[in-house]
Amino acid sequence: MPKTREKDKKAPKKAQSVKKSQRSTTHAVTAQVTKTKEVAFKKTTKKAQVQGESSRLSAPVFDISGRRLGQVALPKETFGGKINEELMAQAIRVYFANRHPKMASAKTRSEVRGGGRKPHRQKGTGRARAGAIRSPLWVGGGITFGPKPNDKKLKLSKKMKKRALVAALSQKAKVGEILVVSNLEKLAPKTKMAVGLLKKLKVDGKTLLVLEQNKENIKLAVRNIPDINIDLAESLNAYEVLSHKNLMFEKVAISKFK
Repeated sequence: MPKTREKDKKAPKKAQSVKKSQRSTTHAVTAQVTKTKEVAFKKTTKKAQVQGESSRLSAPVFDISGRRLGQVALPKETFGGKINEELMAQAIRVYFANRHPKMASAKTRSEVRGGGRKPHRQKGTGRARAGAIRSPLWVGGGITFGPKPNDKKLKLSKKMKKRALVAALSQKAKVGEILVVSNLEKLAPKTKMAVGLLKKLKVDGKTLLVLEQNKENIKLAVRNIPDINIDLAESLNAYEVLSHKNLMFEKVAISKFK
């Protein structure tokens, strides 16, 4: 009798172990399934993001009468790059530092005219000791630690300049502050025509007009409008792009960025 009882006790233990192994396998299978689902979901979201970014890399095209003609694809290598804020800030700092030459010059006590002799004797006058009337302590004397001409300039490598410009253009493309105008060379050289075009395009704020090359009729039409500046595609920099709210490209100038 005791032997049969021991066998009966061992039997449920085996069944419990089998059930535990089955549970562990089911848990492993479910974990594997969820993991594959997560990987597939991440892949689909990445594809959707890439497709969304590629669809964003376009700008509306208008003619000089303000009529919309459709969309134009923007070069991905220029308008779809990485937005590096630190590099853009560094480019702006270098631009401002090199914008105006530091030509201010203050005279030291050795450069001020006069003061060759001692103004009064050392003792007996009741006044402070003085060696020259052109001391920095006297009115009309030299300046201590005054400004001097400095031709030191901050430098930015060509690659960094290019990346900063790409980051600035990509930022503008992401926000949607880029528009393109075709046949801009046919614009009459009159301010009234340019103002009418801007009203039809609903362009407000500071605007940068980017041209392929210098065109006299566009300059004459735009020069009296205070919030519009003109720049060429070749000489464009990150500061000019970021300091204007809107970028208006001539359609031919887009090909310069490919």
